[in-house]
Amino acid sequence: MKKFLYNKVLLAVMVLGLVASVVINMARIADERANNSINLVVDYEALVELAEKEGLTVNEVMAKAREAGITSLAVYDRTFKKLNKSGKCTATRGVEIMERYRTGSLVSPAWRELAARGEIADAEMYITNGDDVTYREVKEDLVRHLGKDRVRAFVVDGKEVLAVKANGDAFVKLDLGLATDEMKAVNAAGFYVVARPANLVHPTVDDVKAVFRRLDGIKVSEMVFSGNQCLGAFGEEGALETVAEELKERKITLGLIEAVTQLQFFPQEGLEKIAAKLDWQAARSYYIGKEEMRKMKIQQAVDRWKNTDEERNIRISMLMPFEKPQEGMSLLETNLKYFSEVKEALTARNFVFGPAGTFYQLHVAPWLRALVVLGAVAAGVLYLSLVIPALNARRKLQLMMFAVIGVVFCVPVFMGAGNSVRLLAALAGANIFPALAMVGLLDYIRSHRDAGCGSLVGSIVFGFAVLAVTGALSFVGASYLSASLSDVEFFLEAKIFRGIKLTFILPLILVAVAFLQRFNVFGSFEDETEGFMAQVKEIMDAPVTVRLLAALGLVGVALIVFIARSGHTMGMPVPGIELKLRAFLEQSLYARPRTKEMFIGHPAFMLMVMAWLKKWPTVVFFALVMVATIAQGSMVETFAHMRTPFMMSAVRGVGGLIFGGIIGGGLMLMVTLWYNILDKARAKMARD
Repeated sequence: MKKFLYNKVLLAVMVLGLVASVVINMARIADERANNSINLVVDYEALVELAEKEGLTVNEVMAKAREAGITSLAVYDRTFKKLNKSGKCTATRGVEIMERYRTGSLVSPAWRELAARGEIADAEMYITNGDDVTYREVKEDLVRHLGKDRVRAFVVDGKEVLAVKANGDAFVKLDLGLATDEMKAVNAAGFYVVARPANLVHPTVDDVKAVFRRLDGIKVSEMVFSGNQCLGAFGEEGALETVAEELKERKITLGLIEAVTQLQFFPQEGLEKIAAKLDWQAARSYYIGKEEMRKMKIQQAVDRWKNTDEERNIRISMLMPFEKPQEGMSLLETNLKYFSEVKEALTARNFVFGPAGTFYQLHVAPWLRALVVLGAVAAGVLYLSLVIPALNARRKLQLMMFAVIGVVFCVPVFMGAGNSVRLLAALAGANIFPALAMVGLLDYIRSHRDAGCGSLVGSIVFGFAVLAVTGALSFVGASYLSASLSDVEFFLEAKIFRGIKLTFILPLILVAVAFLQRFNVFGSFEDETEGFMAQVKEIMDAPVTVRLLAALGLVGVALIVFIARSGHTMGMPVPGIELKLRAFLEQSLYARPRTKEMFIGHPAFMLMVMAWLKKWPTVVFFALVMVATIAQGSMVETFAHMRTPFMMSAVRGVGGLIFGGIIGGGLMLMVTLWYNILDKARAKMARD
């Protein structure tokens, strides 16, 4: 029997890397726990609309919303669609004025005289003053958006009027600028303002400063840009930098809107440049879309926020009010219940409320990063030594490989760069460590070939113990992965780990290679193997039967489903019963274990142990090893979602181990009962 030796020097370096990763992860956990302030936000316009529907004043509705737990109101640029309704400033088409003149309904003598002289143009818009402050701001905004040559001022009936060359339909929807009166009303009601300005066409530095001057004296918690451009994008040189400087000086947090795919954030031109200037002192924002809200009950929406804010690191929760009343309540009562229950659910998760929290910049010492990288290199060399017999026998060659690769990888880290090296270390953590955990188990099994199957209880307890040890070794990879990627850009998903899809397949390949080096997949546990290449050749030379093609087809379909079901972008539908089970687990547990771990991978691990104890055919054992490897890799891959708190990912993995082990124990019991039934049937047949 070929015996593979484990290089103790490489193991020692891996332990040092683990210690360094734990130190980094402790700093990450402290940062995550400190960032616990959530801003509960509703659109100011939504509350205005709610007040109109309920026949109440806006101040009354705002007071009730504040009592229910809302901390900020989002204020957008005003438009003439809103201004015409409020009467504070009115835009009228020239063609409408001329129509009134011709029908005799134009009351003002001054306007009739202008019409008679032909000074009213059909294609122009005419802006009249209803409120001096609003009119002054609107005039400034129009000049900045359209230019002085398109805005002309004149006096009618002793009041200034603006004539604007603009298309009427587009003009009434034009984003003008933030309204001072709205923001002051929001502050007066006890809320912070979440400013949501839109960009101008080719904005200048002065245009940007003008937007921020409108915020003088206003309590603003965050700025979340509206549209697909940030303020200052496509503007003159220095416009985006000015936005960052103003945000920093005014201590306003930048908001990043999570993308609909729940991956990174909604693309807004110029956003990354502004965020980088702010050292990524930003907060992730999320909202449930109108179409989805229409299908939801209050409890469903509350559960969404409870999981989203913690699991996806959302700190600006944009609550969209319900459009229809529920459960025998009025529309206002429905939404107040919704707001208050969201706050209660998040309070139970130890969140506080106010301006959105942000992450600190983790300043990790280069030598700590270097130790993690060295540990990952050692793991890679160790794996190679465990699948290449010639290398395994040459300990000095292993150390030389480790030394050369380690130096090459660590130099960039000490030079202050090394982002690519960190990604490679993360890739090693996600793939090599789960593979090493399974390979270590295989070597243990090979050295205990004579172990038989004892009692059922003993087998289940042993299976649990082996599952726990293997899982713990896989978690070492999770620690490496997390430590390699730990910085604020990964926490905010400005950067993401691009190797996630690879982690679904690579551990399977790594473990399969090691298995074929140790076991004869076509024989029994006692049979010696001629090695990986010999078995691959035997597999390739095997006659193709319909049964084999069918089996390969099933394996292929399973792999496609396995990959497609992972992530948010593949579009593979999830059965309704599974969605209900997920919802139940999310409500019942702090962190829902992954389905493929709890119901597939870990139960297969327990059956794998039974296959070894009962000496089932090696091919069955091999299949169970492959399925068990899926769960080990999945546990580690969970930590690649850096937006999710470290402890939440850890609890999710441990929960999967526990529940998966219990399910696996139940399967072992069922298999044992089936064996007993077969034994009794055979004994009866023998007597007969």
